[in-house]
Amino acid sequence: MDLFSFPKEIQLDMLDAEVYYYPGFLNEKSSDSLFKHLIESTPWQQDSITIYGKTHLQPRLTALYGEKDKTYTYSNITMHPHFFSIELTDIKEQIELFTKKRFTSCLLNLYRHGNDSNGWHSDDERELGINPVIASLSLGAERIFHFKHKTIKNLKQKLVLQHGSLLLMSGETQHKWLHQLPKTQKKIGKRINLTFRNIA
Repeated sequence: MDLFSFPKEIQLDMLDAEVYYYPGFLNEKSSDSLFKHLIESTPWQQDSITIYGKTHLQPRLTALYGEKDKTYTYSNITMHPHFFSIELTDIKEQIELFTKKRFTSCLLNLYRHGNDSNGWHSDDERELGINPVIASLSLGAERIFHFKHKTIKNLKQKLVLQHGSLLLMSGETQHKWLHQLPKTQKKIGKRINLTFRNIA
């Protein structure tokens, strides 16, 4: 991001939520460079998850970066962070400057192809605080991101997450809405998203 310019802001029309989308948060050159670096240098792992008594490998690869004592637990998986690299520290500080929020950790997801996905969930774990602020940077192939309200079944929203874009979720979003990145039949390339959060 050029610190002397501001990316276009799009506020999604969503009841009980504060969701903002910033296409072009990073320019193409910066996005390409960071994507290549993360693909090559990240210590990716693939954890198992148990759903309805059956254990499966997660359909994506993950890595957690952050402060040494800030473990993160979701779906009965406890992740221990790696120290922030120079590159991740740089992008974290850019996002903090832009959002005026502090983030202590970053969960990276690598979607290798269209069969990799992330099912319906909300980021409402206790260690994320009362109203979590999640800043999600997308790199690589475009994917469609879905929202649905937890109690009002006909309230849905979706958007295309572009290379170099930033999605900011705050307020009651995680308490009122679920989100997912579904599988796609399209032949697409790799996608990485970096979800910055503040773990208490």
